[in-house]
Amino acid sequence: MGPTEDPDDSVLIRLADSVKAISELPECRNVCKKMHGNLVRRVKLLSPLFEELRDSEEELCEDEVKALELLRLALDSAKELLRSVNGGSKLYQALQREKIAQKFHHVTEQIEAALNEIHYDNLNISEEVREQIELVHAQFKRAKGKMDSLDFQLDMDLAIAQKEKDLDPAIIKRLSEKLYLKTINDVKKESLAFHELVISSDIEPRDSFEEMSSLFKKIKDWVQMANPQVDTAEGEMKLIKHRSPVIPDDFRCPISLELMKDPVIVATGQTYERSSIQKWLDAGHKTCPKTQQTLLHTALTPNYVLKSLIALWCESNGVELPKKQANCKSKKSGCKVSDCDRAAVNELLEKLATGNPEQKRAAAGEFRLLAKRNADNRVCIAEAGAIPLLADLVSSSDPRTQEHAVTALLNLSINDSNKGTIVNAGAIPDIVEVLKNGSMEARENAAATLFSLSVVDEYKVKIGAAGAIPALITLLCEGTPRGKKDAATAIFNLSIYQGNKSRAVKAGIVAPLMRLLKDAGSGMVDEALAILAILASHTEGKTAIGQGEPIPVLVEFIRTGSPRNRENAAAVLWSLCTGDSQQLKLAREHGAEEALKQLSENGTDRAKRKAGNILELLHQVEVVVEE
Repeated sequence: MGPTEDPDDSVLIRLADSVKAISELPECRNVCKKMHGNLVRRVKLLSPLFEELRDSEEELCEDEVKALELLRLALDSAKELLRSVNGGSKLYQALQREKIAQKFHHVTEQIEAALNEIHYDNLNISEEVREQIELVHAQFKRAKGKMDSLDFQLDMDLAIAQKEKDLDPAIIKRLSEKLYLKTINDVKKESLAFHELVISSDIEPRDSFEEMSSLFKKIKDWVQMANPQVDTAEGEMKLIKHRSPVIPDDFRCPISLELMKDPVIVATGQTYERSSIQKWLDAGHKTCPKTQQTLLHTALTPNYVLKSLIALWCESNGVELPKKQANCKSKKSGCKVSDCDRAAVNELLEKLATGNPEQKRAAAGEFRLLAKRNADNRVCIAEAGAIPLLADLVSSSDPRTQEHAVTALLNLSINDSNKGTIVNAGAIPDIVEVLKNGSMEARENAAATLFSLSVVDEYKVKIGAAGAIPALITLLCEGTPRGKKDAATAIFNLSIYQGNKSRAVKAGIVAPLMRLLKDAGSGMVDEALAILAILASHTEGKTAIGQGEPIPVLVEFIRTGSPRNRENAAAVLWSLCTGDSQQLKLAREHGAEEALKQLSENGTDRAKRKAGNILELLHQVEVVVEE
């Protein structure tokens, strides 16, 4: 402020400038559109107050200047929030909606508190302006008293899309529309925004970088296939064509999400596009973006195997090679595809087949690490014929060899085509045996391997028949936190098959699930409810759950749980109450009706249906009692 500048004019000018800047912001096109629009609309309505006060010749008292200064600070906070929401990654904002909603709520509270300090009776303003400002103040006060409701359908779609590999096209379409990622231009902008988000390190370590990357790839691939010619530059059309081949995930850079032209390996074994990871390192980062591990060194090693595989994939799919890509068109042209790596794999294979026990243990350990490192290694190891030999070592009497072998199979099973090779090698019974009697780490990795294999429906049957479920239940009770998670995910997946539900119930799964459900500190509540929701649809499961006195805890979850937990609790309660007047009576006694009415209004679509069904059952019983 200059030496002769009136403090009244100064604060009013800055207030007017803030409102003008907020009013000129472009329309928000992301999941925060409603919150953004409501705040902008309310702020715009404040403009006449500042204009009229500036035109007035009456000086403001010190208290009013202070109140207006508070309002200016609040509007500056609003301006920064609106700008941050208007740009950036739409997908990241969708996953952070709750945090962003809290920020909008906080800014709303700030503005309302500042307006509360302004005494309109003391201001020289017209009655019309005063009425408008009082109306806006009332709007901010109402908005302060409630949080904007979130889109539970979007929550469900995001949760499903992050977990499931083969998505229902309807889900991807909804996500594309709700995230405003409808055209190739939208996707290109999101790719740049996501890239900048990673480089600027705005993604905190606890945020799931891999899940975000995977979800964006699914949306991107769907948009490109659904709109192959929309908003696409001529050069890009050559890559996409009329039905763009889906780029394998392992061929994309985890940072840029684009097809790699110069893949390099960092110290953690992860592969990135050279330019992207170099930019990350140049920004001063010392960690691997994907794993968050500290890099022991910053050397970048060319990944020639992957580079050659990308070249072969491009040729076979009619995709133009990325610029600076090697000229190797195929194996027939004389280009050597990983002679060095293949030689190393063959040497390890020889030790695995004919070496002494120590050599076999060491070779299994090397295969374990190689299979973990990247996708091309998983392909090379399988093609070399290592899987049957590793499967044989799962039954080794040496605990360390056993652990290496089962973990190597776990890492190899990430590749879908390797799953069948593992099962055909007769590995399932031996993996189950490790699950029963191996070291704790081996048991955990055995559980994770069974989960990975059970993605294929026919293998669910084989795994259940091999006696895995009782051993998984034991691990669920005795394991480390990680072991319990691995056991729960495997049990959940296996229980999708009807025959395994009966096996799980007979093996005593319900009692430990109820203990986990009632122990908030177990960290296993989500998993326990999800498994119970599956088992409750089975007659034996329904009976066993009903004997565990579940009604009070289920009603509490329906009342206060997360959207997914409320849905699963309602699903269990519906199964229990169907055809059982005693359970219905207990549900009413524990306040289920009120909780279900709330769920029927603000739950997920499935939760609303379940809540409505239970309320209808309660009403029918009530009518019978009255008659």
